[in-house]
Amino acid sequence: MYNYVKKEMPKNPVVAVAGATGAVGQEMLKVLEQRDFPASKVIPLASARSAGQNVDFKGEKLTIQELTKDSFEGVDIALFSAGGSISEEFAPACVNAGCVMIDNSSHFRMTDGVPLVVPEVNKEEAFNHTGIIANPNCSTIQMVVALKPLYDACNGIKRVVVSTYQAASGAGAKGMAELYNQTKDFLDGKDFEPSAFAHQIAFNTIPHIDVFMDDAYTKEEWKMVAETTKIFGDDRIAVAPTCVRVPVLRCHAESINVELNAPITLDEAKAAFKNAENVELMDDIDNLVYPMPGMLQGTDKTYVGRVRLDPTVENGIAFWCVADQIRKGAALNAVQIAELLVAY
Repeated sequence: MYNYVKKEMPKNPVVAVAGATGAVGQEMLKVLEQRDFPASKVIPLASARSAGQNVDFKGEKLTIQELTKDSFEGVDIALFSAGGSISEEFAPACVNAGCVMIDNSSHFRMTDGVPLVVPEVNKEEAFNHTGIIANPNCSTIQMVVALKPLYDACNGIKRVVVSTYQAASGAGAKGMAELYNQTKDFLDGKDFEPSAFAHQIAFNTIPHIDVFMDDAYTKEEWKMVAETTKIFGDDRIAVAPTCVRVPVLRCHAESINVELNAPITLDEAKAAFKNAENVELMDDIDNLVYPMPGMLQGTDKTYVGRVRLDPTVENGIAFWCVADQIRKGAALNAVQIAELLVAY
């Protein structure tokens, strides 16, 4: 795609974080620190207006450098979370410098030759890159992590019907601020005008994330369809999504109904979830235990509960799924990909 020359990844690579002042960029730095990623050096990159500011990392102050096309000389891995246009602009300079770009934007996700990787599902694809590895959409990531054990147990998946309950922070800091401010204004009886969202988010749900497309689905919904089949490498999987913004600060939830290719009992399904990599089964309805966004902020696993048979289709399973979309849905998944490259 570019002039990338594959080289052996150092065990202690130099890592750059592009978009280090954004919500996901900050979380990337936090995840690198918390997982003790073996970087010999971490370089925070951002726009010129942020250059010179400091960020905390492992008890030190790192100085943010301006993102330029010369930023990648001597860098082994660059974690990008600065938007699609920035990824597009700087990808050639990054890749041509011999640096592997792990991109959190949507720009390269469906590009031929660019692997779209969720380590719990298709980690082997991370090694088929030519300089760029794409991080999937947050709502797709948690869904495919939860679907993987069912896919493996039942020789694949025929159809998925998913409704998402996506947190305000999915729209960034401005989305969280709007939820805070609107809630206060609503309770105080004050008027307000939406700006981060198309409609009022406080005490409301909005069945509209990203732009509408010609088929009346939104782009967010299209991502879940296209990305799921690419990640599994199986275009036979049919996905019918409805994506909804809800007045929750952080953590996306999803209601998922799956039609499998082979029969599975309820106990077998629960066992598959329980034994799956980085999935935690929270399913004790007698004690009212199930995943909830308000209780799972800052966590790293994909949580599954309310598991039950779906008798309306052959080989049907229904369940509820929650994950922190800033961590597993973005920053953590990117760092996990980097860990694969180092361990290879």
